[in-house]
Amino acid sequence: MIPIKLPADPEQIGDLCIGDAVSVTGTVVTARDAAHHFLWHSMIQGNPGGKDADMYDELKEICRASFIYHSGPIMRKEGNEWQCISAGPTTSIREEPYEADIIREFGLAGIIGKGGMGDDTLRALSECTAVYLSAVGGAGAAAAGAVTQVRNVFKPEFGMPEAMWVLDIEDFPAIVTMDSSGKSLHSEIEEHSREQFRHMCSS
Repeated sequence: MIPIKLPADPEQIGDLCIGDAVSVTGTVVTARDAAHHFLWHSMIQGNPGGKDADMYDELKEICRASFIYHSGPIMRKEGNEWQCISAGPTTSIREEPYEADIIREFGLAGIIGKGGMGDDTLRALSECTAVYLSAVGGAGAAAAGAVTQVRNVFKPEFGMPEAMWVLDIEDFPAIVTMDSSGKSLHSEIEEHSREQFRHMCSS
């Protein structure tokens, strides 16, 4: 398993290939549908001012050479601190309309999620030397075990799963399924499945 320390070394990210098993340690930000819509419309297409401008600057600093994690975590507040109870990945393809621009704008080293993403995101990964990491679905409590601290939360008014949680993670396991050379394990599996189907139909 290849250890990745955040902020990531661009050279290391560029050397990663589909199929590589990695463990991620550092600070990541969760983002689902509402967060992606907000980041794209208000911070990339819009002109953030006031508190949003401060948030934009802070997110730029956190996200540079780091990862956005497609996750809607379950949190519990204990005193003045949040504890992460569950943090499994959510389906990534819903964020395809926004992700390429977000990768470019925030200088991401990549995305952690489930199910892979499309061609626009794959091109952005190549342009920005970034990767897509697939995390294990259906094991939210186990994923939460890799969260060592909840640092902050942006946009709590979106609701717990849709807010942007700033998490410290340690040895978070994942597999590279889209790399910066333009290869996608998801596309390869899909094409292989089509070939098998065509072969069955012609037999």
